[in-house]
Amino acid sequence: MLYLVIENFQKERISMKRIAVLTSGGDCSGMNATIRAVVRASLAAGAEVIGFQKGFSGLIKGLSEPLTTRSVSGILQRGGTFLQSARCPEMHTEEGLNRAVESLQRLNIDGLAVIGGDGSLRGALALHRHGIKVMGIPASIDNDIPFTDMSLGVDTALNNIIYAVDCVKDTASSHDRAFLIETMGRNCGYLAVVAAIACGAEHALIPEADYDIEEICNNLKRRFEEGRDNSILMVAEGVGHAQEIAEQIKDRVGFETRIMVLGHYQRGGSPSTFDRLLGARFGAGTVEALLKGEAGKMVGLCCGRLEFTDLDKVLASGRRPIDQVLLKLATVLGI
Repeated sequence: MLYLVIENFQKERISMKRIAVLTSGGDCSGMNATIRAVVRASLAAGAEVIGFQKGFSGLIKGLSEPLTTRSVSGILQRGGTFLQSARCPEMHTEEGLNRAVESLQRLNIDGLAVIGGDGSLRGALALHRHGIKVMGIPASIDNDIPFTDMSLGVDTALNNIIYAVDCVKDTASSHDRAFLIETMGRNCGYLAVVAAIACGAEHALIPEADYDIEEICNNLKRRFEEGRDNSILMVAEGVGHAQEIAEQIKDRVGFETRIMVLGHYQRGGSPSTFDRLLGARFGAGTVEALLKGEAGKMVGLCCGRLEFTDLDKVLASGRRPIDQVLLKLATVLGI
């Protein structure tokens, strides 16, 4: 299979001599697998590869390095991004954008792969509008990017959350406690609701749905009276701080109440098999699209297949709405 992929690449008309890659914005597991795929697919097609360090900030400053198979050896199992990442306010200015374009032109970059979330894709679109052949690769543990069923890092983050909740349930049961677990998700409750379904939580508080604190307290109190020895509430950070919600219920449910804020723990760790495979598919698919002359698009996973959507359409669509099937399932399961 790998031989056939390489053979197909070699048959393409190689108009691109040098392809670059960068990771921008928040990091996530699976980025290294994607970089590795971009490098190996590009080299298989006879193109050189340049990596920009520290995202768009490194692009503007010209922080680059040639990437080879040796450069990406042994990085599949590592979380984060070995190219590093950073926020870059300069990309919102015309001066910063022009410096980024000049940096790419100075190095004779024919195509650029940008790995990141909403802000990173906006930077990619800005470069595309300035004549740069660029492709976007979605990476956001919130899974809030439209036109892809899954973004890089989501599966690993969920596995991290589930492991943490399983551990907490053990100690919660030992002490008759309710735990409020705060997950990431300022505007999207995907992590909280999926984790709640997967770990059997009692409630999931998410930005997309209203909740009744009185009803929650009554439900938790009833569980205590029935002899249940623990309760778990998943709280997306966009709903409010877990500590503030815990203060509202601590004296009303019969349980001792504790909180756990997972924070950046969710974004790290060795990527899951799913994220490694997704990164490989996204990276190789992006290179193949660039070689075919496509640009200004984002690769996405749609019903198991890779599809490419114009970046302006992706960004004009806003955030990916949470799957109503998931919300229905959570309701059916009493969450």
